[in-house]
Amino acid sequence: MVTTAKAWGVTSADSPVAPLTIDRRELRPEDVAIKISHCGICHTDLHFAHNDWGISEYPMVPGHEIVGTVTGVGSNVTNHKIGDRVAVGCLVDSDLTCEECRGGYEQFCIAGPTFTYSGRDRQSGELTQGGYSDHVVVREEFVCSIPDGLDMARAAPLLCAGITTYSPLKRFGVGGGQHVAVVGLGGLGHMGVKLAAAMGAHVTMVTTSPEKGEDARKLGAHDVLVSTDGQAMEAATGRFHFVLDTIPVMHDLQPYVNLLRPHGALVLVGALEPLPGVNGFNLIFGNRIIAGSAIGGLRETQQMLDFCAAKNVMPEIEIIRADEINEAWDRLKKGEVRYRFVIDMSSLEAA
Repeated sequence: MVTTAKAWGVTSADSPVAPLTIDRRELRPEDVAIKISHCGICHTDLHFAHNDWGISEYPMVPGHEIVGTVTGVGSNVTNHKIGDRVAVGCLVDSDLTCEECRGGYEQFCIAGPTFTYSGRDRQSGELTQGGYSDHVVVREEFVCSIPDGLDMARAAPLLCAGITTYSPLKRFGVGGGQHVAVVGLGGLGHMGVKLAAAMGAHVTMVTTSPEKGEDARKLGAHDVLVSTDGQAMEAATGRFHFVLDTIPVMHDLQPYVNLLRPHGALVLVGALEPLPGVNGFNLIFGNRIIAGSAIGGLRETQQMLDFCAAKNVMPEIEIIRADEINEAWDRLKKGEVRYRFVIDMSSLEAA
């Protein structure tokens, strides 16, 4: 039967995050019910809550970095059982039949994937609601297993920040013997550093803030390059096989294209807006690539979780209570987090 859930969310683009009571659907044959233990905070939560992209629907419970424990399964579920540690990321459904879905790229479903929140359920048409909540019901194909080696709280940001950086590193074959630059040391950038280093690459952190150099090295970076130092940037011309650009706002790509070796690739994972053009000469004469990358599909997300458990790669987090979400959002806007907020959902029970 339909159950109610405690949650924190917004009712309009300019409202603060506040307690809400929402409905969760009854279990369908293919569904998994999950008691949420932790949910990470992503900058996308703020964009959606404030309707920055013009596609938000309300009321909205954000959160697409969800971890917890299975409390119920539908009659057709075969991959999960009660008591399993599981995770849910940015998607909760797709048509599962199109070429992209069959290829393991549910995020590019031809009919459009169903987002974890501010989306529309494919069967009922109801608004989907995310992980700032005590429990959730999700189709089993969109539920990943959390390996035993991963701490639940620190696993949460892997469902967005982790897979967003893992996917392009794998796509372009980053590994031993390669020089990789990660541009921007934030929620995405710090995971890019950790993952690229775990894959065996020589990692350089590219940042405007020299003071972040010490942090970068603690995270696994071998070198630090200050992008405002023109002489240092010029000396690094043609040094890197791969550049992961995590800058979330409009910026000039040309300085980072210049860092690429012939056949190198620069991949954007942060800026979802128009960007200034680049000199085509620098791309053509060098076979260089500029590409974009979103999250990975479910198969790759599970692969990423398994890799992080095997290599002990986990994000740096600050755990907060549900009643601290507004403060956390304000700090996130100012860049005052190192490097990911995670909400302890047991705090809902005390609210």
